[in-house]
Amino acid sequence: MKKIFKSIMTLTVAVAMVSCGGSATNEGREAQELSGAGATFPLPFYNVVFENFAQVNGDAVAYGGIGSGGGVRNLRDKIVDFAGSDAFLTDKEMAEMPPVVHVPTCMGAVVVAYNLDGVEELKLTGEVIVDIFAGEIKMWNDERLVAINPGASLPAEAIIPVFRSDGSGTTFVFTDYLTKVSPMWKEKFGAGKSVNFPSGQAAKGNPGVAGVIKQTRNSIGYVGSEYAFAQKIPYATIRNKRGEFVAPDANSISAAASGAIPADTRCSITNSDAAGAYPISTFTWMIVYKEQNYSNRSKEQAVATLDLLKYILSDEAQSITSEVHYAPLPAKVKELSTANLKAVTYDGVAILQ
Repeated sequence: MKKIFKSIMTLTVAVAMVSCGGSATNEGREAQELSGAGATFPLPFYNVVFENFAQVNGDAVAYGGIGSGGGVRNLRDKIVDFAGSDAFLTDKEMAEMPPVVHVPTCMGAVVVAYNLDGVEELKLTGEVIVDIFAGEIKMWNDERLVAINPGASLPAEAIIPVFRSDGSGTTFVFTDYLTKVSPMWKEKFGAGKSVNFPSGQAAKGNPGVAGVIKQTRNSIGYVGSEYAFAQKIPYATIRNKRGEFVAPDANSISAAASGAIPADTRCSITNSDAAGAYPISTFTWMIVYKEQNYSNRSKEQAVATLDLLKYILSDEAQSITSEVHYAPLPAKVKELSTANLKAVTYDGVAILQ
C-alpha cells in the first residue's frame, strides 16, 4: 500500500533523499523511508526540516501536501507514517480510529491577504472579516471598511473572497476564529476543515489560494503567512481581543500561546486575549498512531518515525522556524510533546526508554 501511495502523490511533495540507500543511521539502524501527507500550511518549514533530518539521521521523508483532511484520511487508512494537520482531531474523529498522539511541530499565522491597487496597508476587525466572507460586505468602499481605514484609497469595486476547495486545517483555523468573534458565523456556518462559504472563488491548497489572490484584482482570502510572503501579497493587520491592530510575526504568534496548554496539546489559540497576540495564530501538528505496529511496519520504521518527531522538537529544528516565517514552539509545549512521545509503543512496548 505504501508504494502505491507514493506513486500517486501528485501534489506538492517534499522529499529528503538519502545519499546512500540502505546505509546505517547515526544510531546504528538501517536508514528508513518515511511517508506522510496532509497540511500545506507548514510545508515550507517541512521542506527544510526533512532535508536536514536526512542529513543528520540518514532517513528519507516523502510528504504530500494534500490538505489536512486528506492527511488524516490517509492516516486513518494506515497508508502513511504520519499525518500533518493544522486542526487537531475532534473527540468524534479520535473515536473513529485507534489511539493517536498529537505532536505540535511549529506555530504559524493565517493571514488575510488581499489584492488592491494602491492599498499597501489594510486594517481589519474580526467582525468586518466575518461580514466579508458571509457576503454581507460586498464592496471595498463599504462604510465599515472606510471607517477603520481612513485615508486609504478603497475602490468602488466588488470584493472577491477566495477560500479553500479542499479539506483544510487552514480553513478550520480561520473559521474557528470567525466563530469566536461572531455568534452569527458560529450558528450559520460554523468551524471546520470544509465550510460552505456563500460566495467567492475556491482554490486548492495554500499555494492555490495565494496564486488566485495574486492574479485577481480586488480579491481577499485567508492563507498561511509564508505563502503570502513568498508571493509578495500584502496582508492585513487585524484587531485582536484587546483592541490592538497586530501584524503576524514570531513575537505576536508566540504571544497567542501564552495561556494554558492541555497535556495532549489539542487546543485552539485563535482570538487570544494576550497582549500583542496576533488573533489568527495556530499550532500545526503531526499525528501518529500510539501503537506503531500496523500495516506491516517494522520496528525500525517506528523508531525512525519517532526520531523524526524528536528532531522536529529539537532546538536545531525549532531555530529554523523564524527563518521561514513561522514561530518556534514554547518550551512547555515541547515538554508536553516529549512526554507524549514516551507513550508511543511497538507491540505494546514503549519505543523511547
